Amino acid sequence: MLGATLIGFAPIFVKLSTMSPPAITFYRMLLTLPFLYILNYKLYNKHEFAVKNKKTILYAALASLSFTTDLTLWHYSITITSVSNATIIVNSAPIFVAIIGFLFFKDILSKAFLISFLITYIGIIGLIYYSSNYANGKIIGDILCFVAAFFYALYLVIIAKLGKEDSLSIIFYTTLFCCIFSIIPMLIHGGNIIPSTQFEWINLLMLAVLCQLGGQYLITHGIGNISPSEGSIGLLMQPITATILAAIIFGEILNITQIIFVFVALFGIYLARINLSGVHQKQT
Repeated sequence: MLGATLIGFAPIFVKLSTMSPPAITFYRMLLTLPFLYILNYKLYNKHEFAVKNKKTILYAALASLSFTTDLTLWHYSITITSVSNATIIVNSAPIFVAIIGFLFFKDILSKAFLISFLITYIGIIGLIYYSSNYANGKIIGDILCFVAAFFYALYLVIIAKLGKEDSLSIIFYTTLFCCIFSIIPMLIHGGNIIPSTQFEWINLLMLAVLCQLGGQYLITHGIGNISPSEGSIGLLMQPITATILAAIIFGEILNITQIIFVFVALFGIYLARINLSGVHQKQT
């Protein structure tokens, strides 16, 4: 829950930044790397990030390409649509995980998944409709979130193949590759590629340390020690935290109807995560 709460701060830091979306991705990863090194040395008293299988590096690179695309599109979307819409839609990634499994790995879509799919998208469509995003052009941001959610799901599918590797090593290599992959879109986008103010540096450092390092590590460390249902509930703290903070900081106040659809979507996402966790346990 603490890890998910920390990641819930990510869209706030992104919205506060004046950097381009790909530049935010680059610095989010770059500033995390030295802290991962320090953590690795403190925990294991070693300098290298060892892997058991050489193919792990290749899988980490492929996963990172998807994750870089996800983050960059999501960062773009946050500048267009509301934080609550952006966070909740991208958190529907478990739905896409199941669809990818069905299309490419011949996984069976259970009745439970179809129910979770229906509930999730009733909530999301209702949230978009009552946010009037379809009427004021912000629907583009919501569409980017759906695409980002697909690439996040692809990232999760690939990362699942690295289950026997050390969590910290996986986080290090995906962070390293994401940093490298984000350089090209950052240069193409143009604009300021070096933070120009002390506030910008602090904002990006907080994004790296609290969200990328703290949030990811706590979730990775904790998720294997609790039941799927407990993990699914804990992970819902991310969109809840982001929505509450956006209301306080940016005045993105939701009306009663929107709040109802938010909880409908979150319930559907919860059911989807439970369903996927059960499938993964059976396969293991």
